[in-house]
Amino acid sequence: MSELAMKAEKLDASDELAARRAGFVLDDVVYLDGNSLGALPAVVPGRVEDVVRRQWGELRIRSWTEGGWWTAPERIGDRIAPLVGAAAGQIVVGDSTSVNVFKALVGAVRLARLTGPERDEIVVDATTFPTDGYIAESAARMTGCTLRPVTPSEVPDVLGDRTAAVLLNHVDYRSGRLHDLPSLTAAVHAAGAVVVWDLCHSAGALPVGLDEHGVHLAVGCTYKYLNGGPGSPAFLYVRADLQDRFDSPLPGWNSHAEPFGMHSAYEPAAGAVRGRVGTPDILSMLALEAALEVWDGVTVEAVRAKSLALTDFFLECVGEYVPEGRVECVTPRAHGERGSQIALRCPDAGDVMKRLIERGVVGDFRHPDVLRFGFTPLYVGFADVERAARVLAEVLA
Repeated sequence: MSELAMKAEKLDASDELAARRAGFVLDDVVYLDGNSLGALPAVVPGRVEDVVRRQWGELRIRSWTEGGWWTAPERIGDRIAPLVGAAAGQIVVGDSTSVNVFKALVGAVRLARLTGPERDEIVVDATTFPTDGYIAESAARMTGCTLRPVTPSEVPDVLGDRTAAVLLNHVDYRSGRLHDLPSLTAAVHAAGAVVVWDLCHSAGALPVGLDEHGVHLAVGCTYKYLNGGPGSPAFLYVRADLQDRFDSPLPGWNSHAEPFGMHSAYEPAAGAVRGRVGTPDILSMLALEAALEVWDGVTVEAVRAKSLALTDFFLECVGEYVPEGRVECVTPRAHGERGSQIALRCPDAGDVMKRLIERGVVGDFRHPDVLRFGFTPLYVGFADVERAARVLAEVLA
């Protein structure tokens, strides 16, 4: 056994989160793609069966009240809230990330114009995940704004009296770079604009501190580090003191003050509920609720500590095993600038990842030359990390 393999054994033996792995359906594959789709929590299949057979099959329409279907978006939002540093009553679950980005960004422009009607510019992360850019471009056209794409580091320099809204990613999906949410949020505040944070690659992986840092609006998916399942509904955060002024561009019947009043005129509900649109996706919604039980008794701080330990150890193993010059790490090594993934640049990355997967190490490939490895601390161990680096070295040899 190599020195690194023995080190992995010791690290696993002292890992306070190691027992959480038993809460997931896993095999002998090293699964490092939880930053795309989290593993299946073991409680979910039985819960979904109950939802289908008993709640839908027997209670039928009564489940909207007796089964708590109607209140699920807010109830599950309150389960997510502590994981992103938010108090209860500020998060609603439903719709996709793209739809929630649209709601939040147009809502942000409308909020900004309540006190600054001349504000006509949307600043967007130029390195953003494509859908955020698409939505931002459409939102700009719909609101009569100019779209200004810049890198996150350039944001403070371009803010001004005309800035209405700023859309940023907390963690870069390609490189795993963690952007400075506290300072960037403060800069947007100082400019009198409204900030929207995309938390898809940070929710459930590291502390976010939405309330602590005064974030206005945020969105995030639930199928990555929150393990909600493919296509599980996203979430929308609206800071409590902004909720009475949040004007959603999608005023559906679910967000009406009297949804069953069937009024022709729209009157928004109070609170985070006004972020709802139409009928919730109950099957995926309740699968997510069950999946979130794996977080019972777990702190985000403990997850973050293990995440950094896992990624540090992976970089150590890669440095020891992989031939020099064969890969280049594009993820920042500084803890304060790193999410929960490691991205390695490799000229033949697509073929390399294919061979890794064939040998039981599952990560993913991002065009044109990036190998991405996501580390979900609730079920990834240090022996997994050592094995992944060793197999990578063998594939590259």
